[in-house]
Amino acid sequence: MKHGFMGKILRVDLSKDRISFDEPEESFYRRYFGGRGLIAYFLLKELEPWVDPLSSSNKLIFACGPLTGAPISGSGRNSVGAKSPLTGAYGEAEAGGFWGTELKRAGFDAIIVEGKASSPVYLWVRDGNVEVKDASHLWGLEIKKSRETLRKDLEDSSVKVAQIGPGGEKMVRYASVINGMSHVAGRCGMGAVMGSKNLKAIVVSGSRDVSVSDPEGLRQLAQWMVRNVKDVAYNFHNYGTGASMDAFEETGNLPVRNFRDGEFPGVDLISAQAVKESVRVGMGTCFACAVACKKEVKVEEPWNVDPVYGGPEYETLAALGSNCGVDDLKAICKANELCQRYSLDTISTGATISFAMECFESGLLGEEDT
Repeated sequence: MKHGFMGKILRVDLSKDRISFDEPEESFYRRYFGGRGLIAYFLLKELEPWVDPLSSSNKLIFACGPLTGAPISGSGRNSVGAKSPLTGAYGEAEAGGFWGTELKRAGFDAIIVEGKASSPVYLWVRDGNVEVKDASHLWGLEIKKSRETLRKDLEDSSVKVAQIGPGGEKMVRYASVINGMSHVAGRCGMGAVMGSKNLKAIVVSGSRDVSVSDPEGLRQLAQWMVRNVKDVAYNFHNYGTGASMDAFEETGNLPVRNFRDGEFPGVDLISAQAVKESVRVGMGTCFACAVACKKEVKVEEPWNVDPVYGGPEYETLAALGSNCGVDDLKAICKANELCQRYSLDTISTGATISFAMECFESGLLGEEDT
């Protein structure tokens, strides 16, 4: 494999405690490219259509793209896919951060997880070596404590972790997979599939270089992005997502009260600009990315919000804010933190809450149901 890929896919069968490796031809990568292309290929080719998404027969696939790990803005992403327990169809989510780059540096383009472990486990992948390790002491832990424990157990504070919290363990059908502390593969219930396999985490560490065809050309392009980021990505760089919520409200594109209403007078109270002015303490980033669009928020009263869990993206501000009729930014930040701690998708969580609120208002749910 010349450039863009490591040329190896890791397979782990948790039922049979078996580890194996696929080494596809270059033509395979040229046809399916990576990321969701690899995921779609393996799911369509290897899954029977009747498979229960939460059974041991489902496959959970983590896949990188050809740019993952290349030193340029936008390259720090990976996909997670499986048959979705939320829809019963193809499911895929993406996350940023540093985990995908570390997987490539560890020697793999993708991981295919099959079967189900008899008890909680995690995968330890380091420079081509793979171990299935006991995770009984991690089961039930929230994201922050779990990562701290893993790094202590492995005596390495630099390892990168993709994991689930209690939401994934309990197989909530919209549970997410968390990279690091705040980078989320949120959609389609991939965390529930991970929990159904008794897989708490995948920990990766690598030291290999990701080969690119034109290192000097890529370096120049990356430096151009650093110099011009404020011109080409000003809003993302300065505010993160959610800087245009007022325009979305004006055009009817903002979800309001379970998608029932069109106006939300408190939109300016929960925008990305409001986040920056009142609760933001920093902006995080992903591997090699000059945009640095990841909000970090801190709240001390009336609730404590830990900035390590990042801050609410546009979708979260809308789903847990306007769609629930909430214009209290601190409350939204706390709800976002809870979703991160438990590994729950903020979009589906907000949509579920807003639906329940309307059901209650319409008499379909009563106090005994809440």
